[in-house]
Amino acid sequence: MANQIPFLSVVVPSFNEQSNLKRGVVEEMLSYLKKQTYTWELVLTDDGSTDGTAEILESYAVKDSRIVVLKNHHAGKGPTVKAGMLAANGEWRLFTDFDQSTPLVEIEKLLKYIDSQEVIFGSREITGARRDKEPLYRHLMGRGFNLLVQILAVRGVKDTQCGFKLFSADATKKLFPALYVYGGEQTRQDAFTGAFDVELLFLARKFKIGYKEVPILWKHHKTDRVSPIKDSIRMLIDIMKIRLAYLTGKYH
Repeated sequence: MANQIPFLSVVVPSFNEQSNLKRGVVEEMLSYLKKQTYTWELVLTDDGSTDGTAEILESYAVKDSRIVVLKNHHAGKGPTVKAGMLAANGEWRLFTDFDQSTPLVEIEKLLKYIDSQEVIFGSREITGARRDKEPLYRHLMGRGFNLLVQILAVRGVKDTQCGFKLFSADATKKLFPALYVYGGEQTRQDAFTGAFDVELLFLARKFKIGYKEVPILWKHHKTDRVSPIKDSIRMLIDIMKIRLAYLTGKYH
């Protein structure tokens, strides 16, 4: 890792990503970053992959000191992103999905607001956003989930679940250690993502950290990791856990 504090850290969680690796997503991200005038680092934080993903990621790190690979045990996306964000060194830290459903170039839309906000995140729902080839069930699932979020956790945010969020270093250090529902490291057996984005935004509001929702482009990539009924039920349970944690004083 470079001695200089980078302007931007790009944190990318992974779990059994052979299909996405074959699509060249790491090369795509690096191609974009190498064109930028600011300093950067790429933090590849692996969620206990069992298909050789971590070893392939390490082959990139050997070639470039700006690439860091974290090997975590399989605890789910929330703890894996948390590990990457807290290990990062950037003045600004973006977490983005490995499949690059939101291309890294979209960060330019978020960077416009760094002088006035500490948390800036992509949205697929507000005016100006674009969804490409999204299945109807995914859209309906997202709209229904967001309605529950509005009622129980974070009012006024149209899309809490887009995996494209930018945090200042200060906001990172305040919010990620405060995660309660998604702060643990219990080993999982599945690839469940959950509602950790909701908990982060809930905490940002509680701690009075300014945030802004920005329209972005989102492209659907086929996956077998989303189970509309099962995941919706589990995310609802987790939202209730966030609310209960708040009512019982778990967030300091």
